[in-house]
Amino acid sequence: MSPPNWPRNRLLLALSASNLKRIMTQLDPVPCERGQVLLDADSALDEIFFPDSGVISVVAVYEDGSIIEMATIGREGCTGFQAIFGDEESSVRFLVQIPGSAARMSRSAFLRAMKAMPAFRNLMHAYVEAFMEQVLVSVACNGTHSLKQRLARWLLMMDDRTDDNVMRITQTLLADMLGVQRPTITNAVRELEKAGLVAPGQRQIVVLDREGLLKASCECYQLVRKRIAFRLPKTYQ
Repeated sequence: MSPPNWPRNRLLLALSASNLKRIMTQLDPVPCERGQVLLDADSALDEIFFPDSGVISVVAVYEDGSIIEMATIGREGCTGFQAIFGDEESSVRFLVQIPGSAARMSRSAFLRAMKAMPAFRNLMHAYVEAFMEQVLVSVACNGTHSLKQRLARWLLMMDDRTDDNVMRITQTLLADMLGVQRPTITNAVRELEKAGLVAPGQRQIVVLDREGLLKASCECYQLVRKRIAFRLPKTYQ
């Protein structure tokens, strides 16, 4: 069992105790509120976030202000994939989708750790590969599968990253994430509700039947799980 003051982020916990102790001196715990923008597109990439709980969406921002989700980051990952490639500005928005907390690290400390600790560097490179595979699968999923399947997949991914079966998110934000209109997502949620799989509420969705969601989802959910498990066997449990 990990000491109580250690982070809950599974990517960090995959490090050895000695390496994690070195990293922890550079981490600051921060709350992540629903709808909070941790880093915006075209802003300085000064900080890296390692979620302990909750979920961060990686979203593309269009000229008209609309957004669409490209990928999600929970306690199995971090927001540092751009910094690994040497970027100094973020090309995407990191939006808190489900509230929680995170460990924050400065970009300079992150890069120093990458240089000084081969185990940390190798772990971050493996994470980037897993993250990019998630993005590629998401692109294929959005163009191939029905909204009901995509919604079931999304809820399963959120369920993996939370401590209970309550997804604290509004249907408006959910519609933005899946790239559809609010009435369309409402109808999709109702379909899952009628099947007894979820119970929508005030600014939340409760998962009632995970096995049923697995059957309703497309194969992309399991594909992403297998890819991450292959690249990062200690993180996405």
